[in-house]
Amino acid sequence: MYSPQLPLARTRVPDSSSSSETPNADPGGLEASLLQFIHHHHEASLGLRDRTERAKKDAIRNAARVSDLLVDAVNGGVQEAFVNQKRIELEIRALAATIARFMKQTDHWLTATHAINTAIKVVYA
Repeated sequence: MYSPQLPLARTRVPDSSSSSETPNADPGGLEASLLQFIHHHHEASLGLRDRTERAKKDAIRNAARVSDLLVDAVNGGVQEAFVNQKRIELEIRALAATIARFMKQTDHWLTATHAINTAIKVVYA
């Protein structure tokens, strides 16, 4: 993603015929300015890389938080639906038992009334 660190500019080795001054000795020289420019660019690049990395980590952390909140919201609704389903199933079982009890009771009443009707028919016949 990022290019590797560029090597700094090479300085010329003065030959024995030139003066004892090195090119780096002149703080306002072209090479010194270029080195300073490269150094400044490198520092700015590192700073930008650090800020980008921090922003990326923050974005990932925030996305994970949003994802967790969405999952919690969905799971809360699913859990509530599951609890309601269990409650409805229990009510259905209770109603089925009540219906069965009433059916037996109704059968007993029908048997009793049929017996009474038969007895009355025998008495009046």
